[in-house]
Amino acid sequence: MNIAVLSGKGGTGKTTVSTNLSIALNANYVDCDVEEPNGFLFLKPNIEDVKEVEEEYPVINKEKCVGCGMCVKACNFNALAKVKDNILVFDKLCHSCGACQYVCKFGAVEYAKRVIGKIECGTSYGLSVKQGILNIGEPMAVPVIKKLLNSIDRNELNVIDCPPGTSCNVVNTLKYSDFAVLVTEPSNFGLHDLKLAIELVKSFNIPFGVVINKDNGEDNIIKKYCRDNSIKILGTIPFNKKTAELYSRGEILYFDNQHKNIFDELVNNIREVLSWN
Repeated sequence: MNIAVLSGKGGTGKTTVSTNLSIALNANYVDCDVEEPNGFLFLKPNIEDVKEVEEEYPVINKEKCVGCGMCVKACNFNALAKVKDNILVFDKLCHSCGACQYVCKFGAVEYAKRVIGKIECGTSYGLSVKQGILNIGEPMAVPVIKKLLNSIDRNELNVIDCPPGTSCNVVNTLKYSDFAVLVTEPSNFGLHDLKLAIELVKSFNIPFGVVINKDNGEDNIIKKYCRDNSIKILGTIPFNKKTAELYSRGEILYFDNQHKNIFDELVNNIREVLSWN
């Protein structure tokens, strides 16, 4: 089973919840925030394996190319352009769909591979942990995310640390998910982006619940919204100095007795929601 932890916006505490939930559940940790993975800053794993992620891109054989431009017309991603009789390739825009090669009647379109990122695998606190890392300057994270998620075993319990927001990176992550934990904060921005995340999760028909980070214990706008819309609040993380100090030192909150109780309750509530579904 894959439990996805996501948020409508960055900075809500998604990785804090993901890493601690992984330990509380004794589950594997998978960091799909490949543009800025930081779960390993807290888990501090021993890296045991590194695999490169390659992506295909077209190469024009100039001896065969007649400059007809059919490949350019077939590309929906503007990865090809015709300049006079030459075909230019913008490899970072290519989605490796193969359309250009398919329409070329002269066999002038070939494919090569380039490295766009890597996947690091290791162990931390007896758990299997993985993270994807997109190379600097690469515009498309989805190929790295897909390869990372295809490497995990859905028969095991996995906590997936999703990318922030509700972009195609998150959409491709949710395709592999069985349950969603939505992390938010009690602010107007937090509520706005939580609504976006809820609509996205509902479109996949995935059971979900909400975790409120930086909670001051009062009846805030997130609690009112969840109550009015019959949305389960799985737990809250207090807005206090101790939590901030542990986080700033890169420590696992679950190893603190006060926070252990918080995440144990979160785990129990997740199991309760799953039993309903």
